[in-house]
Amino acid sequence: MMFDVSFPWIFQDSVNRSNDGHFQFIHRFYNQRTDKSQFFGGLKSVLDILNPKTLFRIKANLLTKTDKMIEHGYHTDFKDCTTAILYVNTNNGYTKFENGTKVISERNKLVKFNSNTKHTGSSCTDKNCRIVVNFNYI
Repeated sequence: MMFDVSFPWIFQDSVNRSNDGHFQFIHRFYNQRTDKSQFFGGLKSVLDILNPKTLFRIKANLLTKTDKMIEHGYHTDFKDCTTAILYVNTNNGYTKFENGTKVISERNKLVKFNSNTKHTGSSCTDKNCRIVVNFNYI
């Protein structure tokens, strides 16, 4: 659904709240205790796996292809909950954790970790875009 021409992406002029000249497109599925998207139901199978008691946010990020790999800076999404990242498409982008562990973007891979863990995402150089969906929940 996220590759369909009718899927609504919103331009965001920063990545990770930094003002480093990089940008991304986002789609808010869920925020502040309510679904924000007509496409929210498309995440049912993932939510069944995660089985959250409380949702804080579900947000998709689309980063466009770059000539060289760009990391966007270590950050945390929320405090004291769980973060899960669903990799929507396979590409050479990745998520890197402060301890050096890298998770390569492979379609349908789901990674869960404590939300206090600092991590950074990257762009990709081999596909037109890198798409991930971030889930923040208890």
